[in-house]
Amino acid sequence: MTPKTNIIREKILKGLELTYKKLIKSKIDRNLDLVISKGGKVIRIDPKTFQ
Repeated sequence: MTPKTNIIREKILKGLELTYKKLIKSKIDRNLDLVISKGGKVIRIDPKTFQ
């Protein structure tokens, strides 16, 4: 990796982490379950477990 691509990669990872935190906070504030796919099945999880 070049230094320029490494900087871009770091910015993308920071953006993804920020989005993840906002999603969890939004689900907790609205008292909604987090819906994910695990092993090809759709499951609902309490977002407080990810806090």
